[in-house]
Amino acid sequence: IDCCDHNKTLCFVSFVFFGRNQMRLVLSMAALSCMSFSYRGVQAFQTVARTSSRTGSIHAFGLPSARMGNVAKKSDYLTKVFSSVENEVDPGEVEGTDLRVLKYPHPSLRAENAEITEEELADGSIAKIAKEMLLVMYAAEGVGLAAPQVGINKKLMVYNETGDKKKWLQEIVMVNPKIVEFSEAIDDATEGCLSFPDMGGDVTRSKWIKVEAMSLKGKKIKKRFKGWEARIFQHEYDHLDGVVYIDRLSKEERKEVQPQLDILVEDFGEDGAL
Repeated sequence: IDCCDHNKTLCFVSFVFFGRNQMRLVLSMAALSCMSFSYRGVQAFQTVARTSSRTGSIHAFGLPSARMGNVAKKSDYLTKVFSSVENEVDPGEVEGTDLRVLKYPHPSLRAENAEITEEELADGSIAKIAKEMLLVMYAAEGVGLAAPQVGINKKLMVYNETGDKKKWLQEIVMVNPKIVEFSEAIDDATEGCLSFPDMGGDVTRSKWIKVEAMSLKGKKIKKRFKGWEARIFQHEYDHLDGVVYIDRLSKEERKEVQPQLDILVEDFGEDGAL
């Protein structure tokens, strides 16, 4: 393990055995301060192929399946440190859109979000917004973005679990999403957020969820997400309820980020929504 205080990066080299005489080398690099939806390099984990055998599998982000016995017991620990190599960036102006990432304590992050109507879907306005949100998300080196984060108080989210715009087939757009079932099993991992630059903290989430939503064409969607994708969805879904990740921090971790929050509040000025 090589730890560098400058970029707070740990490099893990893990040897994972699959049955008899089979071995996979898992290379994972984790930025301790900001695992989640707001940084560059999630694609680094795509170097770990989705492999499987009769005894287990390795997912794209390097976590073993529950079928791998003792190795599986390490998954929660690896989840905590799995992240990208570098922090998110503030993209500023993004070509192709006027949308911008709003920073805490902008009132849009706490405002009520309206359900999207069939008429809005039919006229193409929501599809246009979703396309521009993806542009902003990629420019910010993120993997997910909710409409309130760009000042649009509607129940709309976009994400791409790879964070790679070249893998556009993995882009997900959810209209009026809702979580209909949470697993009792939970895990903790460090999350960051594009609206809270240069900070992060441990957040407890359900390991799997069942969701319902609509597509941009108005088609009903029912899905079950687990692991990384479930965490992304829960994070973005919180935004649609006016909840931000700092609301889920422990008292100790909230105290740690409070100086940075105070700076954001001061920079925003009056009328901020705390």
